[in-house]
Amino acid sequence: MASVHLGRLLGPVGFARTVAIKRLHPQFAKDPAFVAMFLDEARLCARIRHPNVVPTLDVVSLEDELFLVMEYVHGESLARLQRFARARDEHVPVEIAVGVMSHVLHGLHAAHEAKSERGTPLDIVHRDVSPQNVLVGTDGVARVLDFGIAKASSRLQVTLEGQLKGKLAYMAPEQLDHNDVDRRVDVWAASVVMWELLVGRRLFVGDHPARLMKAVIADRIPPPSEVADGEGRRARRDEVPKALDDLVMRGLSRDPGGRFESAQEMAIALDATGLVATQHAIGAWVASVATESLATRGDRLADIEGTAQTSPNVLGTTSEPSPDVRASYATLPGDGTFAATERDAREARPRRRVIVAAVGGALVVAAAALAAISRREAPAVAVEAATSTPTLASLPPAPPIVSSAPARAPSPGPASAPTPSTSAPGPALPVTAKPKAPKARPPSSKCDPPYKVGKDGVKIPKLECL
Repeated sequence: MASVHLGRLLGPVGFARTVAIKRLHPQFAKDPAFVAMFLDEARLCARIRHPNVVPTLDVVSLEDELFLVMEYVHGESLARLQRFARARDEHVPVEIAVGVMSHVLHGLHAAHEAKSERGTPLDIVHRDVSPQNVLVGTDGVARVLDFGIAKASSRLQVTLEGQLKGKLAYMAPEQLDHNDVDRRVDVWAASVVMWELLVGRRLFVGDHPARLMKAVIADRIPPPSEVADGEGRRARRDEVPKALDDLVMRGLSRDPGGRFESAQEMAIALDATGLVATQHAIGAWVASVATESLATRGDRLADIEGTAQTSPNVLGTTSEPSPDVRASYATLPGDGTFAATERDAREARPRRRVIVAAVGGALVVAAAALAAISRREAPAVAVEAATSTPTLASLPPAPPIVSSAPARAPSPGPASAPTPSTSAPGPALPVTAKPKAPKARPPSSKCDPPYKVGKDGVKIPKLECL
């Protein structure tokens, strides 16, 4: 449905910020249902203000494409971190697992409690909590992302009856039964993720969707301390205390009434175990497990940040697409970078630019920019996205002053040679021409007087006398 790219948000006086840009694939950008889903994600994320949720900064509508501009987090998804740990024949440390899930639950609670601009509850339910949608940064903070299929009271796009949205292995039983869902389905999904972090393998498996659904609904769920991962690593029976077992199993109650009433309640219970790793410890673990991946990305990030200011690839977001804009998204060989579209520099009057680089997988930085999105007007798509970066609006040229007196000719100034400039020229100044003296009309007896009196006594000017 969408791909994620790395970008640079460029503003006036040298301002620049690295961002992540979610690009709706062109074939989906023409489908109203997918567009509505994409805009819903932007609008809902803009209403969630919490350090454990990846914030949305802006939405860009460019010709037939949509871009969601988000905060860039230098880190990895929880799914990739789990894979890296398995490759090193390691478990995720219990304290790290508890700390990460505490962050996730606090972020989910912020989403559940989000309100509209009028102060009414949005009733957001994420519905797709999974390791792929948790981003853990080297700053030691775990963040929830991807509210693309979230349920909310004010969504533009509505799930049709009988549709299932999300990953089957993390769906709550009532979600699979097509019953009404509330925030407790996110508590279930977070508990599944917690179980898998502690044990080191998937909780529900099946070689067919029907088998997987049956496992979620009916299979016995053992406490984490009872299970070895089955992949050669030692069991964690001595590492997972009973209090943590009980907490996870409560979150995995198939009866929604038996679960924690809110994500915050479960987070507080996790914090009370005394097993929560500090942010410093979480960040150090991320850096140690994903050393090679982060180093590669850091090098490419340095490349794109160093070349972003001089990138010639500019896209203009104007109300009418310029004929100078030629879409030419082409993958360059070897590095997975997209070649950007070009716009004549003479037409470019940047208000804000976003330099975008292709990302392979989850936010893998490419070596060069995908596009520089130059903004002169607000996006054509109406969304309520918060913009974290102030910009200077370009004022339109002032209209010429109309005067009844003849305009004085300007006195000639000293001649000077034109100064070459690589920047786009500013708007041309209006020139007021010397008004011509009106031709005098020959006197006419018909114009004395120059009006006639109507039946109601109102004087009506004679057209031929004007």
